[in-house]
Amino acid sequence: MAHVLIAEARFYDDLNDQLLDGVRAAIEEAGHSHETVTVPGALELPATVAMAAETGRYDAYVAVGVVIRGETYHFEIVAGESARGLLALTMDGLAIGNGILTVENRDQAEVRANPAKKDKGGEAAKAALALLALKEKFAA
Repeated sequence: MAHVLIAEARFYDDLNDQLLDGVRAAIEEAGHSHETVTVPGALELPATVAMAAETGRYDAYVAVGVVIRGETYHFEIVAGESARGLLALTMDGLAIGNGILTVENRDQAEVRANPAKKDKGGEAAKAALALLALKEKFAA
């Protein structure tokens, strides 16, 4: 049984709750345990995963949050740099599912966060578990 850290950037409570529902359901359905930590924003997610990895307490990680385009360039920075940071950690061998929604508007976010619709939280959890299985296969 794997122990998974769910790192959430909580900004839109209702959307985050739906993402977390999808993540937790996928992890539990696969027979694994999980723990959740909350950070202020998506830019803090890579650092959170990196710090947690140093503890050796987790086998896989799922990062979730919602970034909705606004009127400034900030969207591109947050979307790009949070994804880049998580990707860099996967290249170091961590099993991470990226469930950060980067969308144009709230309607898109609602469809993607909802476990009964696109279930991007559940997909991110499944991706993390798939990477973990590959990591274990290659270690054998």
